[in-house]
Order: sequence, then C-alpha cells, then structure tokens
Amino acid sequence: MPALLEIEQLSKRYGDLVAVDRVDLSVAEGEVFGILGLNGAGKTTMVECAQGLRRPDAGSVRLLGRDPQRERSALASRVGSQLQDSNLPERMRVSEAVRLFADRHIARDVMTEWGLDALWGKPFGALSGGQRQRLFIALALVNEPEIVFLDELTQGLDPAARRIVWDLVKRIRERGTTVVLVTHFTDEAEILCDRVVVMRDGRLVAQGSPAELVDQHGPGIGVSFTDPNAEAVDLRSICGVRSVGLSGSRVELRGDRRMLAHIGAYLVETSRARGAPVPRDLHVDEPSLEDAVLELIGRTAA
Repeated sequence: MPALLEIEQLSKRYGDLVAVDRVDLSVAEGEVFGILGLNGAGKTTMVECAQGLRRPDAGSVRLLGRDPQRERSALASRVGSQLQDSNLPERMRVSEAVRLFADRHIARDVMTEWGLDALWGKPFGALSGGQRQRLFIALALVNEPEIVFLDELTQGLDPAARRIVWDLVKRIRERGTTVVLVTHFTDEAEILCDRVVVMRDGRLVAQGSPAELVDQHGPGIGVSFTDPNAEAVDLRSICGVRSVGLSGSRVELRGDRRMLAHIGAYLVETSRARGAPVPRDLHVDEPSLEDAVLELIGRTAA
C-alpha cells in the first residue's frame, strides 16, 4: 500500500522544550494508525505539524504527496481533522455547524449517515460528550477525505459513549478512509489500530502492530497451576519458558506464546503418567498493549 503520510526527522521546539525529536514514521493507505503516549509526549504537536498547522523546526512532511505547509489549500478537501481542542459556539445549532462545511443536501446526508438527524435543531451546548464527538467526526468526514486525523477522540467520555465512538472509527475504516488516531488509551489503540507508534519525551520508542509490541515489549504470558511434584521437574527446560516461580505446590511461569502449547502437553503427559487429573486451577494471564507500553515508557513516567 502507498504511504499517505511520510514524516522524516521531524523536530519541533518550544524554547528549551523539545516537543518532537527527530521522528520518522509512515502511514499506509487504508490503515488505522495509532500514536500512543502520555500527555506531553509530543503526539499532538507531531500531528499538527503533519497537517501544516504548525511549522516544524527541522525535518520534512509529505501528506498525500504534498507539503502541508506550502500546499494547505490543495489538501483542504482531501484531509479531515478532529483536533483535541475542537469546539463550537454553545448557541450554534448542529444544522448551522454542518452547513459551514457542506451545502444543505450534503449536510442532511451526513446527518443521516452518522445518526445525527434528531440533533438537527439542537444547540451545540446542549449536546452530550458522545454527541459532540459524533458531530466532530461527521464534520471531519463531510468532504469524504482520503485521510482523517482524530486527536484524543474519546477523552472525557463514559464507557458506553467510548464504545459508540469506536464503532464510528471502524465504520470510517470500512469506507476506505485512512485514519491517524492520537490517543493515550492503550485499550482503544489495541482494538482499533493496525499499527501503532509509542512516543515518550518527543521520541518514538517503539512501533509495530499491537500484537508485535505486546510480544516484543510485554512481560510475557503468565501461566499458573498447582502441581505437587513441580519441584522435581526442570520446568525451565520447557520450550518458551522464561522464568519459573514456586510457592509450595503452586507454579507460576512466564514466557512467550510457544509456552502455552508445550505446558499443555506437559500437563497432559504428566497427568496420564501419574493417573491424576489435569490441574483444574490452570490460569493463563495474557499481557495487553498497556503492559507493553508501561514497559516502554516506565511505570513512574506519569
């Protein structure tokens, strides 16, 4: 797939603060690309530079093959954007907001597609957080852009509203629109994104698919069970096992994905040999993207 966004050695300073430090990344057509990191990691500054909203101090950006600083007008109808600080006047009606971006016919179609018909005459100030985010998504997509930037899309929303917005993002992807999703919610990135980068102090510290980051940087899969004879067995020799913890007859293992199959085979084999049942208290602890990110940015970084 061709790259719709290419960033090379991008840097941006605010006085003595280095907000973005020599970042390289590429976003392919049709993917949901996540940018993860704590508040202040440089995520928003980077995507604002990518859209031509801020001028970088060094490096280059190519958005849809163009320079967003010099060719913003040519990109305007091809790029959608929902910024972290998006807002509208409290008294502005939803219908008025949509008509700022599209004529009446298209505006009505947009409202229907995104389930906003019932809000047509409501003022912005009367909308819930989830309704506001749905409206901002609709406004970002009204011109059917090729790529859309969504910055901290679900911040401040309750769990039900977050799920609704996640479904909207999945619909955007199904339309063929490329999505750049800026978030500090790891569960959001794990569910929605094809690839993610993790930022800390303005730098990229890792990138790959959520599964790749979990495998490479997570603490590994945990398996625990009761085995009265565990001390007599060299469990470290089992394929995929990285560490073994014993507390009486309780066994706690940590390892990679290969370990699951080999531990299962070990338990079945030893149970048959002893004429005993397979342990009924077998527990598997699957690491998440959050575990990997905490390993990458440090548990005390917040």
